[in-house]
Amino acid sequence: MNNAEHANRLRDEIARHNDSYFVHDAPTIPDGDYDALVRELRELEATHPELASVDSVSQKVGAPLSTTFSAVTHAEPMLSLDNVFDVGELRAWGARAAKGLAVDPSELVVAVEPKIDGLALSILFVDGTLVRAATRGDGRTGEDVTENVRTIRNVPTVLAGARGRVEVRGEVFLAKADFEDLNARQREHAEREFANPRNAAAGSLRQKDPSVTASRSLSLLSYQLVDLDATRSFTRYVDTIAQLATWGFLTAPETSIEVGVDAMIARSDWFEAHRHELVYQIDGVVIKIDDLAQRALLGFTSRAPRWAIARKLPPEERTTRLLAIEVSIGRTGRATPYAVLEPVMVAGSTVAMATLHNQDQVALKDVRPGDLVIVRKAGDVIPEVVGAVPEAGRRRKAKWRFPSTCPECGGLLERVGDESDTYCVNAACPAQQLQQIVHFASREALDIEGLGEQRVIQLLAGGLVADVADLFTLRTEDLAALEGLGELSATSLVRAIEGAKAMPLSRLLVGLGIRHVGPVAAHQLANFFGDWTSLADASLEGLEAVEGIGPVIATSVHQYCRELETIERMARLAAAGVSQFEPRNVARASQTLEGRAVVVTGAIEGYSRDEATAAIVARGGSCPGSVSQKTYCVVVGTAPGASKLTRAGELGVPMVAGEEFDSLLATGAWTTTLG
Repeated sequence: MNNAEHANRLRDEIARHNDSYFVHDAPTIPDGDYDALVRELRELEATHPELASVDSVSQKVGAPLSTTFSAVTHAEPMLSLDNVFDVGELRAWGARAAKGLAVDPSELVVAVEPKIDGLALSILFVDGTLVRAATRGDGRTGEDVTENVRTIRNVPTVLAGARGRVEVRGEVFLAKADFEDLNARQREHAEREFANPRNAAAGSLRQKDPSVTASRSLSLLSYQLVDLDATRSFTRYVDTIAQLATWGFLTAPETSIEVGVDAMIARSDWFEAHRHELVYQIDGVVIKIDDLAQRALLGFTSRAPRWAIARKLPPEERTTRLLAIEVSIGRTGRATPYAVLEPVMVAGSTVAMATLHNQDQVALKDVRPGDLVIVRKAGDVIPEVVGAVPEAGRRRKAKWRFPSTCPECGGLLERVGDESDTYCVNAACPAQQLQQIVHFASREALDIEGLGEQRVIQLLAGGLVADVADLFTLRTEDLAALEGLGELSATSLVRAIEGAKAMPLSRLLVGLGIRHVGPVAAHQLANFFGDWTSLADASLEGLEAVEGIGPVIATSVHQYCRELETIERMARLAAAGVSQFEPRNVARASQTLEGRAVVVTGAIEGYSRDEATAAIVARGGSCPGSVSQKTYCVVVGTAPGASKLTRAGELGVPMVAGEEFDSLLATGAWTTTLG
């Protein structure tokens, strides 16, 4: 294939993907793969200028419009942004911008803000009244979605004091919490789940029936004010953002002004490190010159401003080939199917295996060895296979069938009750023994330093342990005989095991690996009952009476406590001197929220989601994921979930500003409530 043919093939493929993404809200490949195609085409056109064309898809914004909505011509074009993909390219952009402004790179003043993965929107106000809203479309002409936009709760319909024509531009998105709620409703009604927040937001906005849009909890994040009639005088970008906030628009609270290229890069690195702590999904960072006069000096190319750039973050979805499907056995006996993949770089690391969750998910996704599949990896989450990519003309292999016997011990694999998971029912399964002991020694459980998976494998192979209780019978001389463990290391491990005996009951409950019992539930149970004997003797009704413990957890704990294997294990642990009490006389946080359910929605400054939950639980409260009549209050942070706010309003549950979270923790009360 010559260069011209290769360029045409790339253009055709990109055009197809543009139509799927922009017109039908149903992308067929991940963003990372799409970016790679566009970059390949642009590099080819740059290397061979005779192939370049103003009509090339590499020079266009968006895609042709759908026929569902009327066309709207933007008063000013909604251009796209050029992309960079690493620090070197970002630094080069900063150097070019500084040169164009005749300033030193250390003096460049820019705004750095999150690049929301949503749908671009422009809203026209005339004398302060909302008159029209349109999607970006092809940059010059968009789709009229006015009535749908009127249903978005955080879009003001009147701008106090505004005169003339004003366009407010931004990104329509679904907050992560609202996206989860939406998919939960889809599951309840046995309807197809949405693949990601961007597709869900785009599809929700472009509905023929505005009532459907209204039910989807959409939000708008505003990032540009276009004063078409020049009725106001602004000199800096931050001033325009402040005006948008004054009018009631949501603007990105993470936006900062940085001086110098080094500070600009450091702030963009911050977004990469903290992307999963934000309430919305982002796929990059946007850097803009702050001074509006300097923007005018730099000007535009045919498709993008020279005064702004988007640093795309490492893609969290990529396509690769599925080589095989295998099954692993966990500490509870759960059989988890996983994909063996052709290695691919996802979110900055190489992925060669990914989870397929359970038997039902494999059947639902219908992925088969040999398929081209989409792999997703978000932060520290285990990589997962999203689904197969259709390949015209390719013959697929037969459907994969879940095994009926355990791949580790040959025992039967069975489904339990109505659960979607499959389990190995052989309690002596070596895979279960290994994972149970590894989990028991893990940091969130008894935190036994030096007792990782490889060491446990040695202990099991040597016949030194078969159960977690056996750990407390190990002697230095037994361990010193193992390969890689001298007397000094063996002594240290024995001391670490000895020290673990003093861990509180809550940590022991985590280590035991009781099905459905995580750190929060373990903490609630341990604080309520105080010791193992009281917990083990509790009735099912007594367990359900504990705040935050529902029927599923209560039933699991009740059954676990009455199993003969458990009774023998706990007796051996007690005989070895392992504490089975939750200390009552140690210093702990004041129980200002005892027995109270506090729901958190949105980002709380100074706290990650897990830290906010832990702070509430440490003060005797619980932090459920939904609002109910039992909810004490809802803490409202930045970009909160609209569905939670709506539910709180319907039930009359107090809504407390995120700024009062520390006061709530300290006193159990707040100063004022939100409307």
